[in-house]
Amino acid sequence: MTRQADVIVAGAGIAGSSAALQLAALGHRTILLDRQEFPRHKTCGEFMSPETKEMLAVLGINLVSRTPAPGNMNKARIILPRGGEIGAPLPGNATGISRYELDRILHEKAESAGAEIVTKAVVTGIRKLDDNRYEVDTRQGDRKVSYQALAVIGAYGTKKPRGVASGAEDTRDNTVYIGIKSHYRGIAIPEQVELYFCEGGYIGISPIEDGKVNVAALLTLDSVQGRGKSVQEILQKAAGGNRHLTARLAEGTPVTDTQVSIAPVRLSDTPEPWSEFPHIGDAMLMIPPLCGDGMSIALRSALICSGWTDRYLKGMISYEEWQTGYSAEADQEFTRLLKRARRIQKLAFAKTNRLYPGLARVFPGLARYVIKATRLSETGMAR
Repeated sequence: MTRQADVIVAGAGIAGSSAALQLAALGHRTILLDRQEFPRHKTCGEFMSPETKEMLAVLGINLVSRTPAPGNMNKARIILPRGGEIGAPLPGNATGISRYELDRILHEKAESAGAEIVTKAVVTGIRKLDDNRYEVDTRQGDRKVSYQALAVIGAYGTKKPRGVASGAEDTRDNTVYIGIKSHYRGIAIPEQVELYFCEGGYIGISPIEDGKVNVAALLTLDSVQGRGKSVQEILQKAAGGNRHLTARLAEGTPVTDTQVSIAPVRLSDTPEPWSEFPHIGDAMLMIPPLCGDGMSIALRSALICSGWTDRYLKGMISYEEWQTGYSAEADQEFTRLLKRARRIQKLAFAKTNRLYPGLARVFPGLARYVIKATRLSETGMAR
């Protein structure tokens, strides 16, 4: 069975669903594929930086007006293992919302715009045909379903589907991490995001909707081996390296069925905007989570890619112009941001990080630089 479409988006997370929403709204026959069902809990910091508001406005989404109201944050607090702290205001108000709720909102908007969402569809191959069309093979239960489309967008995160070619070179760091997350009730957190450093990585706590907080961690795989098999066991063991974090977690109770983990996670050395088709979100760029801009990058890359893909589908540009245009804009938008983020990641893992609070007091701009250096700039599109 082969179905026809204008564009296939492989991966129904933030990047994929927002790209499908935009392309469907522009009149293109859009099919959004994902191997799992939605909504569901995902490993994510669930922190939407102030820069995401503009991009959500382009999608017609206002999170602040929704019920239950999402969490609000206006400053960042960094707590080091030996008790030192760095604090800095955020450049505007950030929003905390669970991926369960955000994905549900984006899928509703995408379907309203005319996109078709197909879940439990495992992509088994993507091929570029001689006429620059694409064929996407999937397994849906006991059926094999293929799609032919003028365009394909890869939004499948850090794990490429089987049969999908990589780029010309490996663009990911050799260090292997594990990401874990759990929601908690009972932790009274002010309007701030808290980042706790511990052996092997860091754990962030931020308010989300309905009075809950999200506790998310990025830890080296080596540091968690032998420290338990469940998310809660790993969190408790990691928190043992930061007494302030241990006390914080003791205030609350984990919310059942919100515990998720993902491994292996490898951070990007350079963006990978194109292989045989464009990539967006984590498929293009996995930024260090401590920078808090992953969801912003997902939305921005989808916005850029959708614009170039729309022009290609309408015959306004050639296939080559689609490829070179999107790749160049993505590189310009994200390469310097990634370099700054990787420098800060290395700084965070340095053994001398116990000195940072003193440096921040001597040079008050340091903490603000750490916050500002990892932020995307506004595009002005929502004005």
